[in-house]
Amino acid sequence: MEAVPTKYNVIVVGGGHAGAEAAHACARGGLHTLLLTMNLDTIGQMSCNPAIGGIAKGHMVREVDALGGIMGRVTDRTGIHFKMLNRSRGPAVWAPRAQAEKKAYQNTVKWTLEATPNLSFRQDTCDSLLIENDTVRGIITGRGQEFFADYVILTTGTFLQALIHIGEYQAQSGRIAEQSAMKLSDCLTRYGFALGRLKTGTPPRVLKRSLDLTVMEEQEPDEIPCAFSYASEPITQKQISCFIAYTNEKTHGIIRANLDRSPMYSGQIKSSGPRYCPSIEDKIVRFADKERHQVFIEPEGIETGEVYLNGVSTSLPEEVQWQVVRSIRGMENAEIIRPGYAVEYDFVDPRELTQGLETRKIRHLYFAGQINGTTGYEEAAAQGLMAGLNVLRSARGESPFILGRGEAYIGVLVDDLVLKGVEDPYRMFTSRAEHRLLLRQDNADYRLMKYGKELGTLEPAVYERMLERYERINALKKIFATRGIKSSPELEAMFKERSVELPKSGFGKTLDSLLRRPEFAIEDMLPLIPELAEVPREDRGVLELEIKYAGYVKREEDKVQRREKSSNHIIPPDFDYETVPGIKKEAREKLKRFRPFDLATAGRISGVDPPDIDLIYIKILEHERAGQTV
Repeated sequence: MEAVPTKYNVIVVGGGHAGAEAAHACARGGLHTLLLTMNLDTIGQMSCNPAIGGIAKGHMVREVDALGGIMGRVTDRTGIHFKMLNRSRGPAVWAPRAQAEKKAYQNTVKWTLEATPNLSFRQDTCDSLLIENDTVRGIITGRGQEFFADYVILTTGTFLQALIHIGEYQAQSGRIAEQSAMKLSDCLTRYGFALGRLKTGTPPRVLKRSLDLTVMEEQEPDEIPCAFSYASEPITQKQISCFIAYTNEKTHGIIRANLDRSPMYSGQIKSSGPRYCPSIEDKIVRFADKERHQVFIEPEGIETGEVYLNGVSTSLPEEVQWQVVRSIRGMENAEIIRPGYAVEYDFVDPRELTQGLETRKIRHLYFAGQINGTTGYEEAAAQGLMAGLNVLRSARGESPFILGRGEAYIGVLVDDLVLKGVEDPYRMFTSRAEHRLLLRQDNADYRLMKYGKELGTLEPAVYERMLERYERINALKKIFATRGIKSSPELEAMFKERSVELPKSGFGKTLDSLLRRPEFAIEDMLPLIPELAEVPREDRGVLELEIKYAGYVKREEDKVQRREKSSNHIIPPDFDYETVPGIKKEAREKLKRFRPFDLATAGRISGVDPPDIDLIYIKILEHERAGQTV
């Protein structure tokens, strides 16, 4: 036995959300794995807002969980404010989100990994890769140690050649007061990887007791928290409220007067930032007509007085940040305990990767997370898990594990990255998924658990519970489809209460037709189907969605087939994109510039989403049917 172990099956570099999932998947799959990170105390750290999930992001967390990942389970154990977003809209965009006890989340990730067999840890930087015959053989650390492995997964986050900005102040740092990885970028460049620069930012943190929350809008958590993980028990820990405040004209005036001191506008920062999560400076400039912007007051925990000001990301000088924050109603006496800042960092063009997230230039080398140009914990976790699962498959001599765009948001994410690349930090939205009604957050278990079972990353008991769940749901669907509507005092009262005309008896209507009506919900069916009372609330919710939206789902499945058929449809060289109503301005401009040959090529252009392709296809068909030129 070696005195100091240096040989592993897999080395994962970086202990953020991507690295945690990658290391956990590899070790759980039986590979001896080393997790190398700059600081063992920041494994799983929430560098930005203390929340998991949200629109499309919550869907991915459910998918990560269904494949055996840890993000959902940790959130359920440490969440302090659960909210199902978009309940007033269609089920395709319902999305779970939760504020977490920030330090508890981080510590739980660390503890989960420490308890995972086959997983070892080292605290050090990675300065270089060991490459032989275009195949990775290991790494060299900042302290000059060599570690060898058959596979390496880089999950370096925002730390490659990282530079933070607070006004005129600059420092080499990936997070404030944390060192950058200054040498690995040079190594990647030597091996021919195409690197670029991106920027992200974070808002100031303030002391909760210095705020007047009574003048802000209270946002209460859901009465019954909806867990992320299908394996979690009901959530019983204490839940707390968040709050909303608003900027005002005074706030905007302070920002406008100091734009020349913002690194974004002074020319100090030259890289692209996240378009869909702009800094407060960018909001004031881009949306000059808006009188106010929301500021979400998000506690970082029950056991801390630190509060995150979501919506006020900034790199303005510290004294200006104090003026900005204190101009907001309820924050007149706010004490900033950590300033907001911007961070620039290197990333690698994700088009350098295969669909399995392995690099095309170096065999057995994988990239995951922000090194691929993404932003967000959930996007990072999904990539880390997929990289880990593909290492498992490769080590077993199996083909890559690739999810289709119609199977998972994770499939959309990876496909977009490796085919389109990025121009600014990539964030997942429901609009990026052309089959989003099939990819609901409630059915991720049905869609993906079979893969988790096959890969050996999901406990058999969790998979069996999923099968039992859908057996119950399908049995009830048969009851709804076959049991006729019979007149009864309960039914008559139900219709009368909703001012809905009672159907005439004997015309053959079944209960599923009743549930499809917008006036009725699954809970209304309890007096008519007593068996429902024994079904868990979550299962009743899935049953309701599947019955109510069966027609829409069938239409979506037909659309999948049409898209496959239309993907190679040729776009006439003189096609006028100005004649297509409804496509995004960004998509229209890029399509006019690149002039793609067919719809498949058009769909691979960054900023052109599936709904844009649908609208173009419809317009082309209209002209073809009319025998017109386009």
